[in-house]
Amino acid sequence: MKGWTLTFALAAVFALCVGPFYWLAMAATHANADIFSWPPRLYPGNHLGENLATLDQSIGLANVLQNTLVVATVQTAGAIVVSLLAGYAFAKFQFVGRNVFFVLLLSTLVIPTGVTIIPVFELMNEIGLIDSYPALILPNLSVPFGIFLMRQSLLALPDELLDAARIDGSGELRVLWRVVIPVMRPVLAALAVFLFLGAWNDFLWPLIALRTPEMYTLPVALASVQSLAKTDFGQVMVGTAISSLPMMILFLVLQRQFISGLLAGATKG
Repeated sequence: MKGWTLTFALAAVFALCVGPFYWLAMAATHANADIFSWPPRLYPGNHLGENLATLDQSIGLANVLQNTLVVATVQTAGAIVVSLLAGYAFAKFQFVGRNVFFVLLLSTLVIPTGVTIIPVFELMNEIGLIDSYPALILPNLSVPFGIFLMRQSLLALPDELLDAARIDGSGELRVLWRVVIPVMRPVLAALAVFLFLGAWNDFLWPLIALRTPEMYTLPVALASVQSLAKTDFGQVMVGTAISSLPMMILFLVLQRQFISGLLAGATKG
C-alpha cells in the first residue's frame, strides 16, 4: 500500500511539473481562438506552421534566435571565466582584505536587481554602449553567486595538489587549466546551466538597453507582439515553446555534470 501511495504521489508531482509544458506544446499547434477553449484541447492541432509563419513575419525569428544565442553564449562564457578566476583568488591566495572583499561581495546578493538598473544604464549610456550587445553582456560578467560557488568548491581542492604542479614549473594559468578546471568540471557545468538560463530568459535589462528591433533578444521580441487591444496567442505560444527548447536540450546534454555539480556544491566547503 505504501508503495502505491508513493507512486501516486510521484505521478502527481510529475503531472504538475510536465503538465504546463505539455499544454504549451499543444497550444502552439492550435489557432488563436481555440487555445483557451473549454475543455482544453490537449491534442495536436494543425496550425503549427501557420503560427510559426506568423511569428517569423512579426519578429524575424531566425535573427532573434541568433541574437539571443550570441548574447547568452558570450555572457555565460565570460561570467564563467570571471567566476572561476575570482573564486580561485578568494580560495587559494592570501591578500590584504580578502575576507572583507568577500563579505562585500556576498552582501551584493541581497541587493534587488531593479535597484542597480538606473546606475548601470547611466554608466552604459556615458560610455556610449546603449543599444549594443556589449551593454547586455558587460554588466552581467560579474555574478556574485558564481564567484561564491567557485570559491566554496575550490576550498575543498587540496593545496598540495596545486603546490605539486607549481614545483613542476607550471605557472598559475597552467595550474588553472591543467589541474583546477578538470576537477571543477561538474561545478562549472552546473553553473553554466544556471548562467545560460538567466541570460537566455533575461527580459528587463535587454528591454531597457536595446532600442533597435533588429537587435532584440527573444523575450523582448515576444513581448513586442503582445498588445492591450489584441494578442495572437498562437504565435506567443510557439515563441514560448521555442524559447524553452534550448534549456531542455542543454539540461539533457549536461544532466550528469549538472547533478554532480549540485551534489559537489552541497557537500564541499
